[in-house]
Amino acid sequence: VQLVESGGGLVQPGGSLRLSCVASGFTFSSYYMSWYRQAPGKERELVARISSAGDSTNYADSVKGRFTISRDNSKNTVYLQMNSLKPEDTAVYYCKTYSYWGQGTQVTVSS
Repeated sequence: VQLVESGGGLVQPGGSLRLSCVASGFTFSSYYMSWYRQAPGKERELVARISSAGDSTNYADSVKGRFTISRDNSKNTVYLQMNSLKPEDTAVYYCKTYSYWGQGTQVTVSS
């Protein structure tokens, strides 16, 4: 199993980023996918989760209305669209399925 995240970077408050996670080594369309994040000095937390078919999603209260998780099963890819970013969204963002994690991508929100 391999999960490779991309799309992180430095963005100003109020800006947007779209993270991608390309998966391989398993039947992508059969598994829930999740995005987690970990800020410095804090525990890793769930940001969003999407069902295998993409018809059900869940979000942390802190990102509801600002972030959108989606997936393209034809491309083995899950996305996290992040809008109205805040400094407190600064973290390393990880893609996860079952017990497998990606390497993470850094998101920094700062002026």
